[in-house]
Amino acid sequence: MLTVRVSAPADLADRVEAILRQAPSLATLTRDRGASLEPVGDVFMALVERDAVNDIVHELTDLGVPRDGCILVQDPGTWVSARALEAERRSPGADNVVWTEVVEQAYEQSRISGMFLAFMIMATLLAAIAVITDSAILVVGSMVLGPEFMAVIALGLALVRRRPGLLRQGLTTLVVGFAVSILATMVFVEIARWVGLVSSEDFYAPRPAVAFIYSPNWWSLIVAVIAAAAGVLALTSGRSTGIIGVFISVTTIPASGNIAVAAVFGDWQEVGGSAAQLGINIAGMAIAGWMTLEIRQVMSTRVSRALARRERRRRSPRR
Repeated sequence: MLTVRVSAPADLADRVEAILRQAPSLATLTRDRGASLEPVGDVFMALVERDAVNDIVHELTDLGVPRDGCILVQDPGTWVSARALEAERRSPGADNVVWTEVVEQAYEQSRISGMFLAFMIMATLLAAIAVITDSAILVVGSMVLGPEFMAVIALGLALVRRRPGLLRQGLTTLVVGFAVSILATMVFVEIARWVGLVSSEDFYAPRPAVAFIYSPNWWSLIVAVIAAAAGVLALTSGRSTGIIGVFISVTTIPASGNIAVAAVFGDWQEVGGSAAQLGINIAGMAIAGWMTLEIRQVMSTRVSRALARRERRRRSPRR
């Protein structure tokens, strides 16, 4: 169940109530008249099943509520309600995608900011140290710390939801984020080399734990595809527990860290291998994310139609 909270201008309030009353899987509805000060109007709280939220948001948006008012979709947490339980039972139970939530999250987390760049730089620094010390643990740490996953998924989401602005934002964030973090890491490695923390002998010594970073193969693409599909399913179904597994499966940040280290020591073959690994992982994730989201959109449409049919049958007079 999800809570849809609407702050509606006074001239739209009655039509908002009509939309919410007719919503499939409606469990409870509250109208607080005059509670909204900006805009002047009413506040509604509707508890509905997840599968019905997209249609509600779509109708309220077509009505014009977002222009002056606000639509807020929230997880109510724990609830105890026989009506809500009955609404859940009437639903197809497909964990439908709440597109407003996913798109908003993509815009927010794929935007260039000081915090995004800070995490990119720190993750790439960890990856560089992992390469130098041949540490598999630090490789995993850099993967988890990297914030680039949502920017990659935003590319596919932009295509599915037809958001060219999101596509431009995601591409810009990825290019700037990786460029800045690689350059900053190159400076760090150069300083470490100058003060004697690392030498050519360290770099050219056998490093079996991190050799996969600059040796891409078909498994690199397969892992990126599976990880992206799993990540999209976790994001669109409200199950965040699967995201950490995605973070430690793809070799984007480790590859960028190795590009920086290899460039400082002039090993252009390793730079090329790491760049190929980075490109394969980003392309695989973007394509898999797009395909998974496309499938989810088709399923979402079918679920909405099925729910509407069930609701019409439930409300039609029995003969």
